[in-house]
Amino acid sequence: MHLSEILNHLGEERGQYFNAVSPPVFQTSNFTFSSLDEFRQAFTDELAHHIYSRGNNPTVAILRQKLAALEEAEDALVFASGMGAVSAAVLANVRAGGHVVCVESPYSWTKALLKDYLPRFGVSTTFVDGRETANIERAIQDNTTLLYLESPNSLTFELQDIRACAGLARRRGVVTVLDNSYASPFFQRPIPMGIDITVHSGTKYLNGHSDVVMGVLCTNKVMARKIFEGEYMTMGGILPPHDAALAIRGLRTLELRMRRCHESGLEVARYLEGHPKVERVLHPLLPSFPQYELARKQMEGAGGLFSFYLRASRPDQAEAFYNNLSRFLLAVSWGGHESLALPAVAFYNIPGREKPAMPWNLVRLYIGLEDPQWLIEGLEQALAHV
Repeated sequence: MHLSEILNHLGEERGQYFNAVSPPVFQTSNFTFSSLDEFRQAFTDELAHHIYSRGNNPTVAILRQKLAALEEAEDALVFASGMGAVSAAVLANVRAGGHVVCVESPYSWTKALLKDYLPRFGVSTTFVDGRETANIERAIQDNTTLLYLESPNSLTFELQDIRACAGLARRRGVVTVLDNSYASPFFQRPIPMGIDITVHSGTKYLNGHSDVVMGVLCTNKVMARKIFEGEYMTMGGILPPHDAALAIRGLRTLELRMRRCHESGLEVARYLEGHPKVERVLHPLLPSFPQYELARKQMEGAGGLFSFYLRASRPDQAEAFYNNLSRFLLAVSWGGHESLALPAVAFYNIPGREKPAMPWNLVRLYIGLEDPQWLIEGLEQALAHV
């Protein structure tokens, strides 16, 4: 299906709502039935009928169709946060006494789920360097039921060979989950490469306007039904219809935003790579990146997120950079219209918090929709204080 069809028309049965260009927000908790037979029939398949908005809502259903098509998946479920989607995908595919293999540097809350939460129920996890598929293969045990990938991750951008990992897992009878938030389905589609489930923080590029927190899970119909009837309905971490409508609005401009972020991100990354105050730039589509060839093979683009190391000898020099940085907002997350900087040094010396794994001179930048030269001027001024 053509991208324009997916983003602008798929799922939008306009004749059902007065030919409105934008679909209505079905802001209702409940749905009624005209007969006892109709009521009874609906409960034979709650995934396909409107009974209660915790299960199936018409506005949310439009969004689900679009997201599934973008990922070239059979179905999609949407959640109130990215971790809602991650947790549902993981919990649906583990059991007491089971084992998970995960890449060593996933999103921090994913790691907390696997490392701190699942052991309470007898599920163990082995974290491995996923840059080499052989490391993953060695870690798989007889009781392994799940392989969790994140390619690239969202801080230092290590990749896994998606096709090789998917093939390995299928041969061993292991379900694969891949966090595709970094590239988005616009630039990378793991399901045609053999992955069973992709998850997203839809808060990022898919919504794209920094006004919705959302999680997405894309998979085949059998797995979608399993998760819908289990973790989705049981835990209730659903996306409200108003948020779904905002996400549908955000998808209209996905292609334009992704191309802009990709081009601007590369322009700023190349500038930083040549700057004397910068030690190293981590961007999957710079030739200097160690996995550059794999990135080009798997991804059609990279969006606007990358990191670099300041050439600084003391933390106070890094702090001077941020204190003089204009035109970027200091914040977590990414994927909206606004450019952001995540300061690693801010996570040092926080009472009660462990020392972070990332070095204090690491800077993660997200390049949004602003003019890249205007952003470069802001970086130039800040780097002069390092």
